[in-house]
Amino acid sequence: MTKNIIPLSDLREQIDSIDQQILQLMNQRASLAEQVAETKIAAGEECCFYRPDREALVLRRIQELNQGPLSDEVTARFFRELMSACLALEKPLQVAFLGPEGTFTQQATFKHFGHAVNTQAVTSIEGIFNAVESGDCQFGVVPMENSTEGVVTHTLDRFVSSSLQICGEVATPIHHNLITHAESLEQITEIFAHRQTLGQCRQWLAENLLNIPCTEANSNAEAVKIAQSRDNTAAIAGDVAAELYQVPILHHRIEDEQNNTTRFVVIGQLITAPTGEDKTSLLVSTKNHAGALAHILEPFAKYKIGMTKIESRPSKQGLWEYLFFIDIDGHYLDEKVALALAELEPHVTMMKVLGSYPTAVL
Repeated sequence: MTKNIIPLSDLREQIDSIDQQILQLMNQRASLAEQVAETKIAAGEECCFYRPDREALVLRRIQELNQGPLSDEVTARFFRELMSACLALEKPLQVAFLGPEGTFTQQATFKHFGHAVNTQAVTSIEGIFNAVESGDCQFGVVPMENSTEGVVTHTLDRFVSSSLQICGEVATPIHHNLITHAESLEQITEIFAHRQTLGQCRQWLAENLLNIPCTEANSNAEAVKIAQSRDNTAAIAGDVAAELYQVPILHHRIEDEQNNTTRFVVIGQLITAPTGEDKTSLLVSTKNHAGALAHILEPFAKYKIGMTKIESRPSKQGLWEYLFFIDIDGHYLDEKVALALAELEPHVTMMKVLGSYPTAVL
């Protein structure tokens, strides 16, 4: 039986009609967002209209409603941008990221907040914390850990002295390229990249550029800017940086692990409400004595709370004293989590909740 083929002109007419409806609905949603802002201002709320818990719930609901053929990731990305544009009508966000333009941190910023935010490129992780603590920016995005190289120690160390909260997280696949004006590997005399990136490409560099010196840069985008201006140098960075600074890619995807991913966290003054799918980050200090670590782990096991990360760092307060950075499943207001933290507190010298926040949606 021959299938009825709809004329192309009819299909395009239907598409045009749907586009008109989508546009009307988008602007209707934007008008409601403006009314939300007016209501919040009337209630005395003026500092920040962004609510990561609310956005996470909206995106999860969209994914639950999605019946295809568009993927959940595509639909969530579309609604993220729509919410970003609507929020900008209420009050644009100021977000600090590790610059310059073209870094993976900037990509993570846009992935989490959408493109309708005002971004500020900062030269260091310390500078991002300072920008948010001073109020110059409402939020900052900092790298937390990489699937290949582990935690970013500068970020962990800064949390010790900061009062900022972790308000969200975003995971970004990381693909590195060798970027240079040189036409062959033999012409390269020096390589620039962020320290973590050099570690993520260690095996490839050993096999292909064994005796070439590697120099740390503050960011991969900065490394590309160096390679842009110096002959016979190369940078390791992503596609965006190569395109932005117009330096050719000599070799694609040189990272040692195919599933190389970096987890970024959003920092700010905001305390987020529970969403049902949350994560809590803790900073715990304990004396160096037998059973200290067991006392830390016991309450989480007792209440069957999943632990997704534990990382130790020297406390810098006393010999062989350590800080533990811990990620657990759940919100600190959840009953089981609250009970576990209450039982943990007497067994540690210090406990600090760095934040409870929605798990990454995209």
